[in-house]
Amino acid sequence: MDTKSRASSLAYVAAVVLLLVGCSAEGTGTQQERAVPAAQSSAEASSRIPEDEPVARVAAEVGPSVVQVNVEVTQQTPLGRQRGEGLGSGVIYREDGYVITNNHVVEGASAVSVSFADGTTERAEVVGADPNTEIAVLRVDRDGFPAASFSENELLVGQLAVAIGSPSGFEATVTSGVVSAVGREFPPELTGGDPEATRALVDLVQTDAAISPGNSGGALADRDGEVIGINVAYLPPSETGAVNLGFAIPADTAGSIADQLIETGEVSTPYLGVITQDLSQEDAERFGLPTDSGALVERVEPGSAAAEAGVRRGDVIIVLGDSEIQSYGDLLGALRDYQPGDTAPLTVFRGGDERTLDVTLGERPE
Repeated sequence: MDTKSRASSLAYVAAVVLLLVGCSAEGTGTQQERAVPAAQSSAEASSRIPEDEPVARVAAEVGPSVVQVNVEVTQQTPLGRQRGEGLGSGVIYREDGYVITNNHVVEGASAVSVSFADGTTERAEVVGADPNTEIAVLRVDRDGFPAASFSENELLVGQLAVAIGSPSGFEATVTSGVVSAVGREFPPELTGGDPEATRALVDLVQTDAAISPGNSGGALADRDGEVIGINVAYLPPSETGAVNLGFAIPADTAGSIADQLIETGEVSTPYLGVITQDLSQEDAERFGLPTDSGALVERVEPGSAAAEAGVRRGDVIIVLGDSEIQSYGDLLGALRDYQPGDTAPLTVFRGGDERTLDVTLGERPE
């Protein structure tokens, strides 16, 4: 995995994999205790927590559904093949053993295990992973797990947000804050120019709940104990001068991608077929556009959905379907609401005029 380009943004211990020369893999437990009693006890514990302690209530309810993901990575170095270890977090998605985590947590892993809140550890297989959304799904050969509830509600800026995960290996660590913003994206300069990370880190939930290395793949939950996001990234103060800038993948995106990975092992990604950049104030003035935001089309791929719909170089995309497009990231985020083959209205500014084109989306080539 390319740790240099992602270490400043992706919140995971695996990004700074410690190479352990000559160490053998430790055995993992396979105890068959079920997690259902843990779920029942968490509900009982939650009921005993005062109403004016919402964070404690969320921690008691969601905590049993959050796991630690342990990975082994074998790398070829000038000293020969060496084994590294890292960790991240995960959220139990289904009671029959499916766990959501981040793609970068398990990318390149030679072995994966999952440590549960009931104290057991199980070997896991990677069902599938999608670098374009940073979602991966694991499965352990056990059932009866306390699956988390995923929220379908619209997020409110300022609402309570509780992060649970394993920062630096401290399991079940709870931090709290608020939803600071929604629809955030990482500019390319903050992803080290990594195109995969740039595509993945869009349409994010921003929070000031502390997110640290090892939190990746863990839960961001609301006051009702429902998952509103899968933690994915943070910006270290040393990089930005600001503190508590954490980010999560929205719950609806995580769930949609996880369902596809569980069903088929892969994700069908809609493809428009344009290369765009954020519209600058200078370009808006130069083209005489009545807008100062949007995705400026630099190139239309021949034979693509955009080309078939009549999109041209120099167009400024301002709406896709029901989503307003103010930036490159907004366009990528809006595309996640569709499947290949879907038809959607695409509104552009061209030569000072607003036009709406019907585009039938293709599938992103490998």
